[in-house]
Amino acid sequence: MPDLLFERRDGVAWITFDRPAQKNALSPEAVCRLADALRELRDDDALRLGVLTGAGSEMFTSGGDLKLLLPLWTGGRQPADEWDRRVLGDPSVMQTALMKEFTLEKPLLAAINGDALAGGFELMLACDLRIAVKHARFGLTEVQRALVPGGGSMVRLARQIPWARAMEILLTGDPIPAELALQLGLVNQLVEPGELLPAVERLASRLARNGPLALRAIKRTALETSGVPLAEAFTIEARNSAVVMRSADALEGPRAFAEKRAPIYRGR
Repeated sequence: MPDLLFERRDGVAWITFDRPAQKNALSPEAVCRLADALRELRDDDALRLGVLTGAGSEMFTSGGDLKLLLPLWTGGRQPADEWDRRVLGDPSVMQTALMKEFTLEKPLLAAINGDALAGGFELMLACDLRIAVKHARFGLTEVQRALVPGGGSMVRLARQIPWARAMEILLTGDPIPAELALQLGLVNQLVEPGELLPAVERLASRLARNGPLALRAIKRTALETSGVPLAEAFTIEARNSAVVMRSADALEGPRAFAEKRAPIYRGR
């Protein structure tokens, strides 16, 4: 079985970390497959959005596998297969998997089925909407092992929650419970384990019914204007808005409303 599963379902890409016995830790294979899945989501117009989740009920993902991936980076072991060689030989694989030097304009949801620790927390921060089970914990434990959370968290976290809370999570390495994650705005909703996938499916279906060009323009604008002065940000917003307003979908939406029918959006 592959270490990561990719499934297309009703315009949604479902990406599942599938190593429950290893706490869904990211092996070199999983990293490569994740990068490939995210690129396919980006490039395929039939896919409106994506969902990241993990197998089982214990762990969303614990991040990089300390026995396979981390020793490969530090020189603690030599590459043994094509996945190892690809991770070492192509830096864009890791950058894409972590969504750092890779732009995904389509919405990405996190279905957090268990603890999101280390790299799992970092991947969650790269998602736009997040639903978690009530027993989940969230933490960046790297500092406790004399490492740093270099998968984006040192940049993203303090932009998403208050500074002092972000520093507490980063500097102590101690996990926080799901209720606190909700209070801080790290997740949108908490549910019982059996309600997670139905809740995420409802949300994904809701988003998939919206105009795909509008979805992408909204996320693109939010990304492009982060930290940008207002005047420049409004210029970016106007440019991205104009593309959508000139589209056939922008004609279809109001027309369908007037005709009291469901719109048919074609992404153009």
